[in-house]
Parts: sequence; structure tokens; C-alpha cells
Amino acid sequence: MLRPALRQTLVTLTIMTPALAASPAEQRGKTFALTNCARCHSIDRVTQSPLKIAPPFRTLHHRYPVETLGEALAEGIETGHPTMPAFQLDPDQIHDLLSYLKTLE
Repeated sequence: MLRPALRQTLVTLTIMTPALAASPAEQRGKTFALTNCARCHSIDRVTQSPLKIAPPFRTLHHRYPVETLGEALAEGIETGHPTMPAFQLDPDQIHDLLSYLKTLE
């Protein structure tokens, strides 16, 4: 009886540990991505993007240095992929999203 409870506790701690270790900026960036991007993009380290042509966020650093995405996010990304809506983020949102993207490198 104790073993299943212990196993569940260990699984819960394993899942929660990365979230507990994340900075507030990383958490806000993840929340932004979940709210605004996850409908099309994979925003984690393992899942496939719901929309095939939308690159997973974990691969963005292979295409672009994450730090260089700030300017595009400030000016407004309009051509990420054909069905992507236009986004223009404020400086705090950019900082938070880039902080989160760096955790996926």
C-alpha cells in the first residue's frame, strides 16, 4: 500500500521540480506561450506541435539565437508561418518569453 503512494509522490515531485526551480520571468513566459502559442506550437521539450508547420519552441535556438528574437517580437512577427497571427509584445513580455525560450535550449 505504501509503495503506490511513494511512487505517486516521487512522480509528482519529479514533475513539479522544474516548475518550482523556474524564475518568475520564466513562469510568466511559459504562461504567455501556453496562452498565445500552444494552440499551434509545441512549447515544451517533448511534444509535437499541434500544427505541423509551426516549429516547436525547443528548436527555435537552432534557427536563431534566442536573444535576437527580441527585436522581431517588439516589431511584430507577421510571417512566422502562413497561418500565424501577428504578434507585437511589450518589453516585459519579450523579456519573459525569451527567458522561457532559453530554458528549452
